Amino acid sequence: MATKSKSAESLTLPILEGETPWTTAEVIDLRARLEAEVAQLRVDLAEVEEELADRMVEGPDGAGKDPADVGASNFERDQELSVATNVRVVLDQAEVALARFNAGNYGVCESCGKPIGKRRLMAFPRATLCLSCKQREERR
Repeated sequence: MATKSKSAESLTLPILEGETPWTTAEVIDLRARLEAEVAQLRVDLAEVEEELADRMVEGPDGAGKDPADVGASNFERDQELSVATNVRVVLDQAEVALARFNAGNYGVCESCGKPIGKRRLMAFPRATLCLSCKQREERR
């Protein structure tokens, strides 16, 4: 079943008191940035997962290998795992933000329901929490 998405041209994003309203060009640019980020992150994730798969095929055991080589190989594999995890997290954030954009509730805090703020979204388009809720979350 196809979901309806609002076009960037018809979407009005919420703002905080004192902020200037979003222009159509800003909304279109913001959506394009999110779409480009999602596309790039998918490419990055595929590359990282391919490199990780190659490292897994090599195997960790070092029968006949120098212990330093085994250690270096294990370190590189752990680094690739960490990078893959980080890329997945950022990709998930970007996909959630884009889904919220398409659903028409982008720019509204997931926690309190208040506007996230134009400046915050322009600086960090993946934001789903207003600054107050994000600060509260980080204190926990």
